[in-house]
Amino acid sequence: MDEEIEQVTRASAVWAAMSLSERAEAMRGVAAGLESAADQLVPLAMAETHLREARLRGELKRTTFQLRFFADTVEEGDLLEVRIDRPDRQWPMGAPRPDLRRMLVPIGPVLVFSAGNFPFAFSVAGGDTAAAWASGNAVLVKAHPGHPRLSDATAEVVARALAAAGAPQNLLRVIHGKDAGVAALKHPSIKAASFTGSIEGGRALFDIAAARPEPIPFYGELGSVNPAFVLPAASKTRPQEIAASFLAAVTGSQGQLCTKPGVLLVPAGSAIIEELGRIDVAEGAPLLNLRTSEVFLGTLGRVSEHPGITVLRAGPESRAEAPEVTLLRADVEEVMTDVEGILTEMFGPAALVVEYGDPAEAVRLARKLPGQLTATLIGEVEDDQELSQELLPILCDRAGRLLWNEWPTGVSVTHAQQHGGPYPATTASTTTAVGTAAISRFLRPVVYQNFPAVLLPGPLLDANPLRVTQHVDG
Repeated sequence: MDEEIEQVTRASAVWAAMSLSERAEAMRGVAAGLESAADQLVPLAMAETHLREARLRGELKRTTFQLRFFADTVEEGDLLEVRIDRPDRQWPMGAPRPDLRRMLVPIGPVLVFSAGNFPFAFSVAGGDTAAAWASGNAVLVKAHPGHPRLSDATAEVVARALAAAGAPQNLLRVIHGKDAGVAALKHPSIKAASFTGSIEGGRALFDIAAARPEPIPFYGELGSVNPAFVLPAASKTRPQEIAASFLAAVTGSQGQLCTKPGVLLVPAGSAIIEELGRIDVAEGAPLLNLRTSEVFLGTLGRVSEHPGITVLRAGPESRAEAPEVTLLRADVEEVMTDVEGILTEMFGPAALVVEYGDPAEAVRLARKLPGQLTATLIGEVEDDQELSQELLPILCDRAGRLLWNEWPTGVSVTHAQQHGGPYPATTASTTTAVGTAAISRFLRPVVYQNFPAVLLPGPLLDANPLRVTQHVDG
Protein backbone atom coordinates (compact mmCIF):
# COMPACT_ATOMS: atom_id res chain seq x y z
CA MET A 1 0.00 0.00 0.00
CA ASP A 2 2.73 2.47 0.92
CA GLU A 3 4.45 1.81 -2.40
CA GLU A 4 1.31 2.48 -4.46
CA ILE A 5 0.59 5.71 -2.61
CA GLU A 6 4.19 6.86 -2.95
CA GLN A 7 4.00 6.25 -6.70
CA VAL A 8 0.74 8.21 -6.95
CA THR A 9 2.23 11.01 -4.86
CA ARG A 10 5.23 11.37 -7.17
CA ALA A 11 2.96 11.31 -10.22
CA SER A 12 0.77 13.98 -8.67
CA ALA A 13 3.69 16.39 -8.32
CA VAL A 14 4.71 15.89 -11.96
CA TRP A 15 1.12 16.24 -13.20
CA ALA A 16 0.56 19.45 -11.23
CA ALA A 17 3.61 21.00 -12.89
CA MET A 18 2.45 20.20 -16.42
CA SER A 19 0.73 22.85 -18.51
CA LEU A 20 -3.03 23.12 -18.69
CA SER A 21 -2.99 22.18 -22.37
CA GLU A 22 -0.91 19.04 -21.67
CA ARG A 23 -3.31 18.06 -18.92
CA ALA A 24 -6.29 18.56 -21.23
CA GLU A 25 -4.80 16.56 -24.09
CA ALA A 26 -4.06 13.61 -21.79
CA MET A 27 -7.66 13.58 -20.60
CA ARG A 28 -8.91 13.60 -24.18
CA GLY A 29 -6.56 10.70 -24.87
CA VAL A 30 -8.17 8.71 -22.06
CA ALA A 31 -11.61 9.41 -23.52
CA ALA A 32 -10.49 8.12 -26.92
CA GLY A 33 -8.89 5.05 -25.34
CA LEU A 34 -12.08 4.16 -23.48
CA GLU A 35 -14.13 4.53 -26.65
CA SER A 36 -11.82 2.25 -28.59
CA ALA A 37 -12.04 -0.37 -25.83
CA ALA A 38 -15.83 -0.29 -25.54
CA ASP A 39 -16.32 -3.75 -27.04
CA GLN A 40 -13.94 -5.15 -24.43
CA LEU A 41 -15.23 -3.22 -21.43
CA VAL A 42 -19.01 -3.28 -21.91
CA PRO A 43 -19.34 -7.10 -21.89
CA LEU A 44 -17.27 -7.21 -18.70
CA ALA A 45 -19.57 -4.64 -17.13
CA MET A 46 -22.64 -6.59 -18.21
CA ALA A 47 -21.30 -9.80 -16.69
CA GLU A 48 -20.39 -8.22 -13.36
CA THR A 49 -23.31 -5.81 -12.81
CA HIS A 50 -26.32 -7.31 -14.68
CA LEU A 51 -26.92 -3.89 -16.24
CA ARG A 52 -28.17 -3.90 -19.81
CA GLU A 53 -25.89 -3.21 -22.76
CA ALA A 54 -27.74 -0.09 -23.91
CA ARG A 55 -27.55 1.42 -20.42
CA LEU A 56 -23.82 0.65 -20.14
CA ARG A 57 -22.93 2.01 -23.58
CA GLY A 58 -24.82 5.17 -22.74
CA GLU A 59 -22.95 5.42 -19.46
CA LEU A 60 -19.61 4.94 -21.20
CA LYS A 61 -20.53 7.73 -23.62
CA ARG A 62 -21.34 9.96 -20.65
CA THR A 63 -17.93 9.11 -19.17
CA THR A 64 -15.96 9.99 -22.30
CA PHE A 65 -18.01 13.17 -22.82
CA GLN A 66 -17.26 14.16 -19.24
CA LEU A 67 -13.52 13.72 -19.71
CA ARG A 68 -13.53 15.89 -22.84
CA PHE A 69 -15.84 18.47 -21.26
CA PHE A 70 -13.56 18.78 -18.25
CA ALA A 71 -10.53 18.94 -20.55
CA ASP A 72 -12.03 21.96 -22.29
CA THR A 73 -12.59 23.58 -18.89
CA VAL A 74 -8.97 22.93 -17.94
CA GLU A 75 -7.70 24.50 -21.13
CA GLU A 76 -9.78 27.64 -20.58
CA GLY A 77 -8.07 28.16 -17.22
CA ASP A 78 -11.06 29.61 -15.39
CA LEU A 79 -10.83 26.81 -12.82
CA LEU A 80 -7.77 28.59 -11.34
CA GLU A 81 -10.02 31.49 -10.22
CA VAL A 82 -7.22 34.04 -10.50
CA ARG A 83 -7.75 37.24 -8.48
CA ILE A 84 -5.27 40.11 -8.46
CA ASP A 85 -5.44 43.11 -6.14
CA ARG A 86 -2.73 45.60 -7.01
CA PRO A 87 -1.14 47.84 -4.33
CA ASP A 88 -3.33 50.72 -3.17
CA ARG A 89 -1.92 53.20 -0.67
CA GLN A 90 -5.34 54.83 -0.32
CA TRP A 91 -7.21 51.63 0.52
CA PRO A 92 -10.20 52.79 2.67
CA MET A 93 -9.74 50.29 5.50
CA GLY A 94 -7.11 52.61 6.98
CA ALA A 95 -3.92 50.86 5.90
CA PRO A 96 -2.33 50.47 2.45
CA ARG A 97 -3.36 47.42 0.48
CA PRO A 98 -0.43 45.19 -0.50
CA ASP A 99 -0.05 43.43 -3.83
CA LEU A 100 -2.17 40.27 -3.47
CA ARG A 101 -2.40 37.55 -6.12
CA ARG A 102 -4.64 34.57 -5.46
CA MET A 103 -5.16 31.35 -7.39
CA LEU A 104 -6.25 27.77 -6.81
CA VAL A 105 -3.64 25.01 -6.79
CA PRO A 106 -3.91 21.19 -6.74
CA ILE A 107 -4.71 19.79 -3.32
CA GLY A 108 -2.61 16.62 -3.76
CA PRO A 109 -3.25 12.91 -4.29
CA VAL A 110 -6.95 12.03 -4.24
CA LEU A 111 -8.53 8.75 -3.10
CA VAL A 112 -11.71 7.80 -5.00
CA PHE A 113 -14.10 5.12 -3.72
CA SER A 114 -15.90 3.70 -6.77
CA ALA A 115 -19.67 3.33 -7.00
CA GLY A 116 -21.36 -0.01 -7.59
CA ASN A 117 -24.27 1.26 -9.70
CA PHE A 118 -22.19 3.27 -12.19
CA PRO A 119 -19.29 1.03 -13.25
CA PHE A 120 -18.07 3.66 -15.72
CA ALA A 121 -19.38 7.13 -14.82
CA PHE A 122 -18.64 6.99 -11.07
CA SER A 123 -15.82 4.49 -10.98
CA VAL A 124 -12.23 4.14 -12.18
CA ALA A 125 -12.32 6.83 -14.88
CA GLY A 126 -15.54 8.49 -13.75
CA GLY A 127 -16.50 11.93 -12.57
CA ASP A 128 -14.41 12.11 -9.40
CA THR A 129 -11.30 10.91 -11.21
CA ALA A 130 -11.90 13.35 -14.07
CA ALA A 131 -12.33 16.21 -11.58
CA ALA A 132 -9.18 15.27 -9.68
CA TRP A 133 -7.15 15.04 -12.90
CA ALA A 134 -8.57 18.34 -14.14
CA SER A 135 -7.47 20.03 -10.93
CA GLY A 136 -3.94 18.66 -11.27
CA ASN A 137 -3.94 15.66 -8.96
CA ALA A 138 -3.12 11.97 -9.35
CA VAL A 139 -5.77 9.46 -8.27
CA LEU A 140 -5.81 6.27 -6.23
CA VAL A 141 -9.06 4.38 -6.89
CA LYS A 142 -10.49 1.88 -4.44
CA ALA A 143 -12.36 -0.46 -6.81
CA HIS A 144 -15.92 -1.47 -6.01
CA PRO A 145 -16.23 -5.18 -5.12
CA GLY A 146 -19.17 -5.44 -7.51
CA HIS A 147 -17.03 -5.07 -10.65
CA PRO A 148 -13.36 -5.86 -9.88
CA ARG A 149 -12.41 -7.27 -13.30
CA LEU A 150 -13.90 -4.29 -15.08
CA SER A 151 -12.03 -1.94 -12.74
CA ASP A 152 -8.68 -3.53 -13.56
CA ALA A 153 -9.44 -3.66 -17.29
CA THR A 154 -10.45 0.00 -17.29
CA ALA A 155 -7.28 0.94 -15.44
CA GLU A 156 -5.18 -0.85 -18.06
CA VAL A 157 -6.90 1.06 -20.88
CA VAL A 158 -6.41 4.33 -19.03
CA ALA A 159 -2.73 3.61 -18.33
CA ARG A 160 -2.02 2.98 -22.02
CA ALA A 161 -3.81 6.16 -23.04
CA LEU A 162 -1.99 8.28 -20.46
CA ALA A 163 1.39 6.86 -21.46
CA ALA A 164 0.69 7.63 -25.12
CA ALA A 165 -0.18 11.21 -24.15
CA GLY A 166 3.06 11.70 -22.21
CA ALA A 167 1.39 11.85 -18.79
CA PRO A 168 3.36 10.66 -15.77
CA GLN A 169 3.28 6.98 -14.91
CA ASN A 170 0.99 6.04 -11.99
CA LEU A 171 -1.33 8.99 -12.53
CA LEU A 172 -4.01 6.40 -11.81
CA ARG A 173 -3.65 3.34 -9.58
CA VAL A 174 -6.35 0.88 -8.50
CA ILE A 175 -6.52 -1.00 -5.20
CA HIS A 176 -9.02 -3.61 -3.99
CA GLY A 177 -10.56 -4.50 -0.65
CA LYS A 178 -12.17 -2.70 2.28
CA ASP A 179 -9.04 -2.83 4.44
CA ALA A 180 -6.90 -1.36 1.65
CA GLY A 181 -9.38 1.47 1.20
CA VAL A 182 -9.38 2.32 4.90
CA ALA A 183 -5.57 2.17 5.06
CA ALA A 184 -5.31 4.48 2.07
CA LEU A 185 -7.76 6.94 3.62
CA LYS A 186 -5.57 7.12 6.72
CA HIS A 187 -2.33 7.57 4.79
CA PRO A 188 -0.80 11.04 5.29
CA SER A 189 -0.02 11.47 1.57
CA ILE A 190 -3.71 11.33 0.61
CA LYS A 191 -5.08 14.88 0.67
CA ALA A 192 -8.78 14.40 -0.24
CA ALA A 193 -11.25 11.58 -0.80
CA SER A 194 -14.58 11.04 -2.52
CA PHE A 195 -17.21 8.34 -2.10
CA THR A 196 -20.51 7.25 -3.63
CA GLY A 197 -22.50 4.67 -1.71
CA SER A 198 -24.51 4.00 1.43
CA ILE A 199 -25.07 6.31 4.38
CA GLU A 200 -23.57 3.75 6.75
CA GLY A 201 -20.41 3.18 4.70
CA GLY A 202 -19.94 6.81 3.77
CA ARG A 203 -20.37 8.06 7.32
CA ALA A 204 -17.82 5.57 8.63
CA LEU A 205 -15.25 6.74 6.07
CA PHE A 206 -16.10 10.40 6.72
CA ASP A 207 -15.39 9.90 10.42
CA ILE A 208 -12.03 8.28 9.60
CA ALA A 209 -11.08 11.20 7.36
CA ALA A 210 -12.02 13.69 10.08
CA ALA A 211 -10.17 11.76 12.81
CA ARG A 212 -6.81 11.70 11.02
CA PRO A 213 -3.94 13.66 12.60
CA GLU A 214 -4.30 15.85 9.50
CA PRO A 215 -8.03 15.80 8.67
CA ILE A 216 -8.81 15.93 4.96
CA PRO A 217 -11.86 16.86 2.87
CA PHE A 218 -14.18 13.89 2.35
CA TYR A 219 -16.82 14.29 -0.33
CA GLY A 220 -19.38 11.57 0.27
CA GLU A 221 -22.58 11.09 -1.70
CA LEU A 222 -24.65 8.91 0.61
CA GLY A 223 -28.44 8.52 0.45
CA SER A 224 -31.59 10.29 -0.70
CA VAL A 225 -35.29 9.52 -1.22
CA ASN A 226 -35.74 12.47 -3.61
CA PRO A 227 -39.33 13.35 -2.71
CA ALA A 228 -41.75 14.41 -5.44
CA PHE A 229 -44.78 16.53 -4.52
CA VAL A 230 -47.78 16.23 -6.84
CA LEU A 231 -49.85 19.37 -6.36
CA PRO A 232 -53.68 19.34 -6.44
CA ALA A 233 -54.34 20.84 -9.88
CA ALA A 234 -51.79 18.64 -11.63
CA SER A 235 -53.21 15.61 -9.84
CA LYS A 236 -56.63 16.30 -11.35
CA THR A 237 -55.56 17.24 -14.89
CA ARG A 238 -53.02 14.54 -15.76
CA PRO A 239 -53.10 11.54 -13.37
CA GLN A 240 -52.25 8.91 -15.98
CA GLU A 241 -49.26 10.85 -17.34
CA ILE A 242 -47.88 11.46 -13.85
CA ALA A 243 -48.32 7.84 -12.78
CA ALA A 244 -46.71 6.43 -15.92
CA SER A 245 -43.71 8.75 -15.85
CA PHE A 246 -43.20 8.18 -12.12
CA LEU A 247 -43.18 4.41 -12.59
CA ALA A 248 -40.67 4.77 -15.42
CA ALA A 249 -38.41 6.80 -13.13
CA VAL A 250 -38.73 4.26 -10.30
CA THR A 251 -38.00 1.23 -12.49
CA GLY A 252 -35.24 2.70 -14.67
CA SER A 253 -31.98 0.80 -14.09
CA GLN A 254 -34.03 -1.36 -11.70
CA GLY A 255 -34.35 1.58 -9.32
CA GLN A 256 -30.62 1.54 -8.62
CA LEU A 257 -30.05 5.28 -9.05
CA CYS A 258 -29.24 7.70 -6.25
CA THR A 259 -31.69 10.18 -7.79
CA LYS A 260 -34.62 7.77 -8.08
CA PRO A 261 -37.82 9.44 -6.78
CA GLY A 262 -38.46 7.17 -3.82
CA VAL A 263 -41.34 9.11 -2.26
CA LEU A 264 -44.37 10.45 -4.13
CA LEU A 265 -46.79 12.74 -2.28
CA VAL A 266 -50.25 12.93 -3.83
CA PRO A 267 -53.60 14.40 -2.75
CA ALA A 268 -55.75 11.86 -0.91
CA GLY A 269 -58.07 9.98 -3.26
CA SER A 270 -56.15 11.07 -6.35
CA ALA A 271 -56.73 9.05 -9.54
CA ILE A 272 -52.93 8.73 -9.66
CA ILE A 273 -53.12 6.00 -7.01
CA GLU A 274 -55.41 3.81 -9.10
CA GLU A 275 -53.26 4.40 -12.18
CA LEU A 276 -50.13 3.36 -10.30
CA GLY A 277 -51.69 0.00 -9.55
CA ARG A 278 -52.65 -0.91 -13.10
CA ILE A 279 -50.10 0.55 -15.54
CA ASP A 280 -47.91 -2.07 -17.19
CA VAL A 281 -44.19 -1.85 -16.47
CA ALA A 282 -41.14 -3.79 -17.61
CA GLU A 283 -40.46 -7.16 -16.05
CA GLY A 284 -38.08 -7.34 -13.12
CA ALA A 285 -34.40 -8.00 -13.62
CA PRO A 286 -31.49 -8.99 -11.36
CA LEU A 287 -30.00 -6.24 -9.23
CA LEU A 288 -26.31 -5.36 -9.35
CA ASN A 289 -25.21 -8.21 -7.08
CA LEU A 290 -26.31 -10.40 -4.21
CA ARG A 291 -25.37 -7.81 -1.58
CA THR A 292 -27.48 -5.15 -3.31
CA SER A 293 -30.44 -7.54 -3.44
CA GLU A 294 -30.11 -8.42 0.25
CA VAL A 295 -29.95 -4.79 1.33
CA PHE A 296 -32.87 -3.83 -0.91
CA LEU A 297 -35.15 -6.62 0.29
CA GLY A 298 -34.18 -5.99 3.91
CA THR A 299 -34.94 -2.27 3.69
CA LEU A 300 -38.19 -2.87 1.83
CA GLY A 301 -39.22 -5.36 4.50
CA ARG A 302 -38.47 -2.97 7.37
CA VAL A 303 -40.43 -0.12 5.82
CA SER A 304 -43.33 -2.45 4.99
CA GLU A 305 -43.58 -3.57 8.63
CA HIS A 306 -44.42 -0.10 9.93
CA PRO A 307 -48.02 0.16 11.19
CA GLY A 308 -50.18 1.93 8.65
CA ILE A 309 -48.01 1.00 5.66
CA THR A 310 -49.91 -0.98 3.04
CA VAL A 311 -48.91 -2.47 -0.30
CA LEU A 312 -50.23 -0.63 -3.33
CA ARG A 313 -48.45 -2.76 -5.89
CA ALA A 314 -46.06 -5.71 -5.63
CA GLY A 315 -44.43 -8.27 -7.91
CA PRO A 316 -44.53 -12.03 -7.26
CA GLU A 317 -42.51 -13.07 -4.22
CA SER A 318 -40.92 -15.85 -6.29
CA ARG A 319 -39.16 -13.16 -8.33
CA ALA A 320 -37.00 -12.03 -5.41
CA GLU A 321 -33.87 -12.72 -7.47
CA ALA A 322 -35.23 -10.34 -10.15
CA PRO A 323 -37.65 -8.09 -8.25
CA GLU A 324 -40.50 -6.30 -9.95
CA VAL A 325 -41.68 -2.88 -8.87
CA THR A 326 -43.15 -2.59 -5.38
CA LEU A 327 -45.14 0.45 -4.30
CA LEU A 328 -46.03 1.02 -0.66
CA ARG A 329 -48.78 3.36 0.54
CA ALA A 330 -49.24 5.51 3.64
CA ASP A 331 -50.84 8.74 4.75
CA VAL A 332 -48.97 11.79 5.99
CA GLU A 333 -50.00 11.30 9.61
CA GLU A 334 -48.49 7.82 9.65
CA VAL A 335 -45.23 9.01 8.08
CA MET A 336 -44.96 11.84 10.60
CA THR A 337 -44.78 9.30 13.43
CA ASP A 338 -41.39 8.07 12.18
CA VAL A 339 -40.08 10.22 9.35
CA GLU A 340 -36.52 8.89 9.56
CA GLY A 341 -37.59 5.24 9.67
CA ILE A 342 -40.23 5.40 6.93
CA LEU A 343 -38.61 7.84 4.50
CA THR A 344 -35.66 5.52 3.95
CA GLU A 345 -33.87 4.99 0.65
CA MET A 346 -34.94 1.67 -0.90
CA PHE A 347 -32.17 1.09 -3.43
CA GLY A 348 -34.06 -0.90 -6.01
CA PRO A 349 -37.45 -0.92 -7.80
CA ALA A 350 -39.59 0.33 -4.92
CA ALA A 351 -41.13 3.59 -3.72
CA LEU A 352 -43.55 4.95 -1.14
CA VAL A 353 -46.73 6.81 -2.09
CA VAL A 354 -47.86 9.23 0.62
CA GLU A 355 -51.36 10.74 0.60
CA TYR A 356 -52.09 14.18 2.04
CA GLY A 357 -55.58 15.56 2.67
CA ASP A 358 -54.86 19.23 3.26
CA PRO A 359 -51.98 20.94 1.39
CA ALA A 360 -50.78 22.11 4.81
CA GLU A 361 -49.95 18.45 5.57
CA ALA A 362 -47.60 18.32 2.58
CA VAL A 363 -45.91 21.48 3.81
CA ARG A 364 -45.58 20.04 7.30
CA LEU A 365 -43.91 16.89 5.98
CA ALA A 366 -41.58 18.94 3.78
CA ARG A 367 -40.32 20.71 6.90
CA LYS A 368 -39.41 17.35 8.44
CA LEU A 369 -37.43 16.01 5.48
CA PRO A 370 -33.76 15.12 5.99
CA GLY A 371 -31.24 16.41 3.45
CA GLN A 372 -31.86 15.34 -0.15
CA LEU A 373 -30.10 15.35 -3.49
CA THR A 374 -33.30 16.47 -5.21
CA ALA A 375 -36.88 17.54 -4.62
CA THR A 376 -39.56 17.72 -7.30
CA LEU A 377 -42.76 19.68 -7.77
CA ILE A 378 -45.35 18.35 -10.22
CA GLY A 379 -47.84 21.15 -10.73
CA GLU A 380 -49.76 23.60 -12.88
CA VAL A 381 -48.19 27.04 -13.02
CA GLU A 382 -51.29 29.08 -12.26
CA ASP A 383 -53.56 26.80 -10.23
CA ASP A 384 -50.77 25.37 -8.04
CA GLN A 385 -48.79 28.59 -7.71
CA GLU A 386 -49.64 29.38 -4.09
CA LEU A 387 -48.68 25.95 -2.76
CA SER A 388 -45.57 25.90 -4.95
CA GLN A 389 -44.39 29.19 -3.52
CA GLU A 390 -44.94 27.88 0.01
CA LEU A 391 -43.04 24.65 -0.62
CA LEU A 392 -40.12 26.03 -2.62
CA PRO A 393 -38.18 27.83 0.15
CA ILE A 394 -38.59 24.77 2.39
CA LEU A 395 -37.34 22.39 -0.29
CA CYS A 396 -34.53 24.77 -1.23
CA ASP A 397 -33.33 24.42 2.36
CA ARG A 398 -33.42 20.61 2.15
CA ALA A 399 -32.18 19.72 -1.35
CA GLY A 400 -29.43 20.55 -3.83
CA ARG A 401 -31.51 20.36 -7.02
CA LEU A 402 -35.14 21.38 -7.43
CA LEU A 403 -37.20 20.17 -10.39
CA TRP A 404 -40.47 21.35 -11.91
CA ASN A 405 -42.57 18.80 -13.82
CA GLU A 406 -39.60 16.55 -14.46
CA TRP A 407 -38.16 13.53 -12.68
CA PRO A 408 -34.64 13.72 -11.20
CA THR A 409 -33.05 10.58 -12.62
CA GLY A 410 -31.25 12.34 -15.48
CA VAL A 411 -28.19 14.22 -14.14
CA SER A 412 -26.71 16.13 -17.06
CA VAL A 413 -22.99 16.92 -17.05
CA THR A 414 -22.94 20.70 -17.50
CA HIS A 415 -21.42 23.85 -16.07
CA ALA A 416 -24.49 24.63 -13.95
CA GLN A 417 -25.27 21.18 -12.57
CA GLN A 418 -25.59 20.57 -8.83
CA HIS A 419 -25.41 16.99 -7.54
CA GLY A 420 -25.24 17.26 -3.79
CA GLY A 421 -27.30 18.37 -0.82
CA PRO A 422 -27.47 18.66 2.97
CA TYR A 423 -26.53 15.63 5.06
CA PRO A 424 -27.30 12.74 4.78
CA ALA A 425 -27.52 13.25 1.01
CA THR A 426 -23.85 14.24 1.10
CA THR A 427 -21.15 15.07 3.62
CA ALA A 428 -20.40 18.43 1.95
CA SER A 429 -23.48 20.37 0.91
CA THR A 430 -21.43 23.24 -0.55
CA THR A 431 -20.05 21.12 -3.40
CA THR A 432 -21.24 19.05 -6.36
CA ALA A 433 -20.17 15.63 -7.67
CA VAL A 434 -21.36 16.34 -11.24
CA GLY A 435 -20.53 19.20 -13.59
CA THR A 436 -17.46 21.37 -13.96
CA ALA A 437 -17.96 22.91 -10.50
CA ALA A 438 -16.92 19.47 -9.15
CA ILE A 439 -13.32 20.29 -10.09
CA SER A 440 -13.02 22.87 -7.31
CA ARG A 441 -13.32 20.13 -4.66
CA PHE A 442 -9.73 19.13 -5.34
CA LEU A 443 -8.17 22.59 -5.41
CA ARG A 444 -7.11 24.92 -2.60
CA PRO A 445 -6.37 28.67 -2.62
CA VAL A 446 -2.93 30.22 -2.25
CA VAL A 447 -2.11 33.95 -2.15
CA TYR A 448 1.23 35.47 -3.18
CA GLN A 449 1.77 38.77 -1.37
CA ASN A 450 4.24 41.39 -2.67
CA PHE A 451 6.20 38.88 -4.77
CA PRO A 452 8.44 40.01 -7.65
CA ALA A 453 7.15 38.99 -11.07
CA VAL A 454 10.10 36.66 -11.68
CA LEU A 455 8.90 34.41 -8.84
CA LEU A 456 5.20 34.37 -9.67
CA PRO A 457 3.35 31.52 -11.42
CA GLY A 458 2.32 32.33 -14.98
CA PRO A 459 -1.42 32.75 -14.24
CA LEU A 460 -0.65 35.53 -11.75
CA LEU A 461 1.52 37.64 -14.05
CA ASP A 462 0.22 40.95 -15.35
CA ALA A 463 1.24 39.89 -18.85
CA ASN A 464 -1.01 36.81 -18.44
CA PRO A 465 0.97 34.57 -20.82
CA LEU A 466 -1.49 31.65 -20.36
CA ARG A 467 -4.46 33.88 -21.26
CA VAL A 468 -6.50 32.73 -18.28
CA THR A 469 -9.32 34.83 -16.87
CA GLN A 470 -7.99 37.31 -14.30
CA HIS A 471 -10.19 39.28 -11.93
CA VAL A 472 -8.16 42.45 -11.33
CA ASP A 473 -8.97 44.94 -8.54
CA GLY A 474 -12.40 43.41 -8.15
